Amino acid sequence: MKKRIISAIVMILILVPLLLIGKLPFMILSLLLGLGSLYELLKLKKNLPLIVKVIAFLLVGLLICYSYFDINILTIYLNYDFRFLVIIMLIYLLMLVFINDQKKYNYMDAFYLIGITLFLGFAFGNIIRIRNSSLLVLIYLLIIAILSDTFALLSGMMFGKHKLAPKISPNKTVEGLIGGSLIGTIGASLFYIFVIKNFSNIFLIILLTLFLSLMGSLGDLVKSSIKRNAGIKDFSNLIPGHGGILDRFDSLIFISLTYVIMINLF
Repeated sequence: MKKRIISAIVMILILVPLLLIGKLPFMILSLLLGLGSLYELLKLKKNLPLIVKVIAFLLVGLLICYSYFDINILTIYLNYDFRFLVIIMLIYLLMLVFINDQKKYNYMDAFYLIGITLFLGFAFGNIIRIRNSSLLVLIYLLIIAILSDTFALLSGMMFGKHKLAPKISPNKTVEGLIGGSLIGTIGASLFYIFVIKNFSNIFLIILLTLFLSLMGSLGDLVKSSIKRNAGIKDFSNLIPGHGGILDRFDSLIFISLTYVIMINLF
């Protein structure tokens, strides 16, 4: 617990200033987090050739940096050029021909790399776009993730009796989900209503916040499912007491990606 608290304090001291500064420093932070997450997912595929790993780092980095230099952040968040995405898919598939060794690199590896490249590129690039568009909105999303995760843990410890998804994550409970979603929705909705103030219907904001909180919880279950299938406890030990980057940022990733889909409906 002591190690976990110390790591949390260090993360706050590093992340908060960069979040407030924004611009290039925040882009570099997001880039490092994205590449660190890629490292964690590449470890699940032990026999990938070095050249493929290098290509993966270059492509994920390119997607994330593209988000920072894209001038259309105020119109639509996920407006990547379709041709750019096709090129990424073709690169991984064409590597099947150049490597020509099914034991080192096969079609399943190619589709795995396509998936994690697009996922991580979109996820961390999207966080950059949101920060460039509005610091307050990103804080709102962070509040949802932090309050939901924290009070899901506390509610589960105090009241948890009914398992939420025992085959995926035995420690998560229905009571924890309810407690976390309730506090996360109340806290983040109040922040949005009294600080951001950009809304026409309070009920819709509360509904949006609740939905985002639930998506964050589902993101946590997705992470747990991946780890269970891979037979690992944490994605890495990059953050002592917390695990890896994906162990800490899974909820925010799903919340932010859902936000850019849902916001156009409000």
